[in-house]
Amino acid sequence: MGFFGNFSLSKIKDGLSKTRDKIVNSITEAVTGKAVLDSTTLDSLEEKLIQSDFGAETTDRIITAVREKIVRSKTRTSEELISTIKDVCIKILDETGADSIYDLRAIESKPKIILVMGVNGAGKTTTIGKLANNLKKEGLKVVVGAGDTFRAAANNQLEVWADRAGVKIIQKEKADPSSVVFETVEFAMKNNYDAVLIDTAGRLHTKTELMEELKKIERVIKKLIPSAPHEVFLVLDGNSGQNTTIQMEEFNKAIKVSGLIITKLDGTAKGGSLIQISSKYKIPVRFIGVGEGIDDLQNFDSVSYLNAIFGN
Repeated sequence: MGFFGNFSLSKIKDGLSKTRDKIVNSITEAVTGKAVLDSTTLDSLEEKLIQSDFGAETTDRIITAVREKIVRSKTRTSEELISTIKDVCIKILDETGADSIYDLRAIESKPKIILVMGVNGAGKTTTIGKLANNLKKEGLKVVVGAGDTFRAAANNQLEVWADRAGVKIIQKEKADPSSVVFETVEFAMKNNYDAVLIDTAGRLHTKTELMEELKKIERVIKKLIPSAPHEVFLVLDGNSGQNTTIQMEEFNKAIKVSGLIITKLDGTAKGGSLIQISSKYKIPVRFIGVGEGIDDLQNFDSVSYLNAIFGN
């Protein structure tokens, strides 16, 4: 089952129902009743994939595979077409290193320092709470650092989620974010904690001064633990579609992103954006959010994800 005992295939299927309906229905509509897959049909398919936020690069890769496999086939059914598209998506996700055996507990350092970034509204703070909950359920001693000191509401929200998860939180109102991070990591080292989750200011990727603050936080962490942060997660809203690639590019310039967390997939038909960003940046998706409950952060499994969209 991999990391986190709360993994639920049924939740993933339910959460991705809008994406599945849009993508599969669009593909079926593009080819139904077509005796041959001519250029007009392929153009229609290409348009449907881009509308589903697969992106130009991924769509081109899919259309190429369709031409090579389907156009020469005698059957040319929608099922065969969907299977071909699914195979391309599997290859894309495999290239990122995303799999079902990823386990944060495998990080040898103690404490494990996990930095979490993302723009306001992406679900970053709630994701930290859910991740803290999951880590605690796996038997880890967890502390959360409230590094988003620019917004009082952010600290209050994180405190609520830390309380739900039953984990320690370090926070200092109106303090310098780096000082909160330093205090949190130092506290974890002195008190034998297993994992540290660092919240950072929910920032627009266009705000240069805030992106510089991220770099400062990384430097402060390295003063205490040179090998840290051990993971840098970027939280992306599944509803954001094409904008997620812009966010990815800018955050990755500030600090090297090691993994992605895609949220709000239960409310969007833009699940193709996950494939697009994986194809472009070759960075693995580690977790996906498929609900608002504290147990609704799922360990990402590429096969389960694609089966939920395209079928087994």
